[in-house]
Amino acid sequence: MFAAIPSPSTNSLQIGALELRAYGLAIAIGALLAVWVSSRRYEAAGGDPVMVHRMATWAIPAGIIGARLYHVATDFSRFQGNWVEIPKLWKGGLGIWGAVAGGALVAWWVVHREEGDVAAMFDATAVGIPIAQAVGRLGNWFNQELFGRPTDLPWGLQIDTENRPLEYVDSQTFHPTFLYEALWNLGVAGFIAVLVPRLFPQLRKGYSWAIYVAGYTLGRLWVELLRTDKATEVFGLRVNVWTSIIVLVVAVGFVMRGLRNEPSNGHRNSSESVPH
Repeated sequence: MFAAIPSPSTNSLQIGALELRAYGLAIAIGALLAVWVSSRRYEAAGGDPVMVHRMATWAIPAGIIGARLYHVATDFSRFQGNWVEIPKLWKGGLGIWGAVAGGALVAWWVVHREEGDVAAMFDATAVGIPIAQAVGRLGNWFNQELFGRPTDLPWGLQIDTENRPLEYVDSQTFHPTFLYEALWNLGVAGFIAVLVPRLFPQLRKGYSWAIYVAGYTLGRLWVELLRTDKATEVFGLRVNVWTSIIVLVVAVGFVMRGLRNEPSNGHRNSSESVPH
């Protein structure tokens, strides 16, 4: 039994004169894992794994740029008059919605241009992306940011005084929302890889990605409601809560569409799916 989860004492790793930020390392390791998993799944679906590497070369930078732009747009007042802070990614501040939108659009463009199987690519990345997100959340742990409300639960996260919100400065442990979301994302990846082919054999090719989006947004919705960091609100709710609700509804609609159609040419059943 443990009393609380400690926070790292530093958010960087010093190697000689080189300083590596934990936030950037987490994103990089997550991206590498996503490429590895996705290339294996794409190859098993009959595609050339090199296509995944070509796609990732463009989609990952596009996702990072999109993530930063989304964060800046939804927290614009923080950057007004302080524009030099915008490129400082190591301090945190990447919006997953911008990453998904930017990365997905560029991925579609690259695979379509290279005459690859777009639907199979989206099925393949539906497992790799949530794994990357899970690893990336460790960066929030190192930065002591984006934690939840105070809690006395045994897995509460210890936060240094200087990183606590003013209204909770006397609280010592908080909900480890980074951990909640990381575990949820791993669950989404496992569900798509193992259970979706068995539970939904009639699912159309490419629609596993909609299940990923729906699964992720469902988790993000309740995690977002636990957070205490300042954020832009609309009608009393954080922007990311509204975004989660809207994206969840749209994603569920796409899942239902994928389930209503019987497999035919260009569709798949569980025996033709990518590896578990």
